[in-house]
Amino acid sequence: MRHDFWIASLALLFTASCAHAPREAASRAASPDHDRLAFVQAACGGCHAVEGEAISPNPLSPTFAAIANRPGLDAATLSSWLRDAHNYPEVMDFDLSDEQIEMVAGHMLTLRDPAWRPLPD
Repeated sequence: MRHDFWIASLALLFTASCAHAPREAASRAASPDHDRLAFVQAACGGCHAVEGEAISPNPLSPTFAAIANRPGLDAATLSSWLRDAHNYPEVMDFDLSDEQIEMVAGHMLTLRDPAWRPLPD
């Protein structure tokens, strides 16, 4: 009899936790920040570290934090660079729409940090 009580309690707990998970996941998936990060990760994450102080998958590609924290960089210069920078070499040849450029630049600018320092080599 005690065994049945524990099984029923665990089943109720499991059911209750599952009932909340889809709503939480749906609210995260529906947020503009989540959509922007998902796009940036898919479009750029194969070569660049797009969050924090991670190491870029391609050692020749700077991290987004390193780019975002360059002196003199602002939304206009970053957008211009994103529009033109990947035209060479061939391995980087892809185009972004104006909306996608805004998404990538917007994400990159969130990585600006006055205390940022490059990782040691």
